[in-house]
Amino acid sequence: MQRRHFLGIPAAALLAGCAFGPRPAPPATATPSPAVPRPIKIGLALGGGAARGFAHIGVIKALEAQGIHADLVTGTSAGAVVAALYASGLDGFQLNKLALTMDEAAIADWALPFGTRFGGWLKGEALQNYINRLVQNRTIEAMKLPLGIVATDLKSGEKILFRRGNTGQAVRASSSVPGVFQPVSIQGHDYVDGGLVEPVPVDSARSMGADFVIAVNISADPSAQKNAGQSGVLLQTTAIMGQSINKMALARADVVIRPELPDMGGSDFNARNRAVLAGEQATAAVMATLRQRLEQARLAPAGKVAAQ
Repeated sequence: MQRRHFLGIPAAALLAGCAFGPRPAPPATATPSPAVPRPIKIGLALGGGAARGFAHIGVIKALEAQGIHADLVTGTSAGAVVAALYASGLDGFQLNKLALTMDEAAIADWALPFGTRFGGWLKGEALQNYINRLVQNRTIEAMKLPLGIVATDLKSGEKILFRRGNTGQAVRASSSVPGVFQPVSIQGHDYVDGGLVEPVPVDSARSMGADFVIAVNISADPSAQKNAGQSGVLLQTTAIMGQSINKMALARADVVIRPELPDMGGSDFNARNRAVLAGEQATAAVMATLRQRLEQARLAPAGKVAAQ
């Protein structure tokens, strides 16, 4: 009995050591690594607004001055004109110089007799030739930046996003305000102003692969406009029709730049300098927000849009 008692002591000590001895350290938790910025594609969506489109040039100048360059560009109507020239490789200062020397007569070719083919006063061939000359006859797919130009199929009312083909012809189609320009026939279809279906081509920029869309809205509040004459009424009608579409599209952009030109009409080419300046000022006003959202987009997981 006594021997059994002594033999039990080491066993008890061993069990005690297992129960009360040092415990193994818990597994170390991994320290999360800091988020690494990822490259994103910046899309620039330039909206329609006739002569107010000169404001797009000011926006591009201001973005470039801050080191922000688009990876792709889309345009509607007046925005298609600037988008095509920008995609061809012209920078903001070159566009500004071009705007100062632009002769309105160079893009106006009157249709005689008036009212021929759907009632357009202007044929649009002069605009087409003007654009093609400036882009050195490069096609849409041959541009330095991916380019998308929005127009409307006159028969179906559907949007068409031109990604290939004759650049000047696509710009002409996108700019063909019904009643002002004659529709443009391309491969058996007649096309008119893209502003009827997508006044600011935000969704088109997304469809081309943009992760982050900077939208430039040059549409004015129709109630604040003084559009005289028949052409003014037609431009006003287009602006009213596109108002609700525009509101929904702009909500899907990451940043919206709105140049302030409350008293500039769509046919006021004499106010081009003021429009360029308004574009620069509007861009400067949102620059802090733009940089913040760009940073959020670069740090967000792929497929997630920056917070609005």
